Amino acid sequence: MISTDHTWVSVDGLKLYARAYGAPRVDKLPVICIPGLTRNSRDFEEVAPWIAERGRYVLAVDLRGRGKSDRDPDPRRYTPRIYARDVSALLGSVGAKKAVFVGTSLGGLVIMAIAAAPPSIIGAAVIHDTGPQIGKPGIARIRSYAGKRAAVNTWAEAAAYAKAINGVAFPDLPDEAWTNVARRLFKEEHGRPVLDYDPLIFQSPNLVAAWLAQPLLWSAFDRLSRSGPLLLVHGELTDILDAESIRRMRRRAPHMLTAVVPRVGHAPTLFELAAREALSAFVDRAP
Repeated sequence: MISTDHTWVSVDGLKLYARAYGAPRVDKLPVICIPGLTRNSRDFEEVAPWIAERGRYVLAVDLRGRGKSDRDPDPRRYTPRIYARDVSALLGSVGAKKAVFVGTSLGGLVIMAIAAAPPSIIGAAVIHDTGPQIGKPGIARIRSYAGKRAAVNTWAEAAAYAKAINGVAFPDLPDEAWTNVARRLFKEEHGRPVLDYDPLIFQSPNLVAAWLAQPLLWSAFDRLSRSGPLLLVHGELTDILDAESIRRMRRRAPHMLTAVVPRVGHAPTLFELAAREALSAFVDRAP
């Protein structure tokens, strides 16, 4: 399925971008896919059209500072609260009052930020390999590369970089597949690959504070759990969620469904069989 470009303007005047799949419908909520910290809408280039083929209008977002969206002249605005405001504006730009949200890593925190700010625009939500309590090993790993320059000059070097920072999450991925991963992380400028995000996105102290402010995140998760159907998808090898955090999420949201993707860490592509089976059942039942 071919995607189309959708743009909208944030409250503070940035031009933002999403890849759209399918066509708007009056009988089913749209699906909004929100990527992780250093990622962009290309992360959903397999799963978004697949969801659209199930009869949904799907919008995969480039958060501000990523992909084709404008970079923010004030890095202090790279926060989940501002991203949530941007996504709410996206929903208004397509004339919808609610949506089914799919959020990977930081994208899941954005969904919780949306839930914490009424009125509710969440019809159902998939939180993908994240939660209100982020594992310290995962934070340390992300800190090791986020916002730092990747010294690459060729696509082969970009693939090697992608494997170096993500290999632990995909131990079974063959070497030749890492070029495709690199194509989602990098864009080409002046004949060489360049990371497709503003390196200042991780500099905001508010972002780190959000990751560590567990009481606030648990409160936002509680609001999310009351917003509608909820699905947690995570990798079996994830370093972002530990077993105790998942048990606590289940206790606070007993209706939450859970899908585990075998032999994958943070974060699954959502196109693995286990993820697709869970997503298909969830999306088909969602409003």
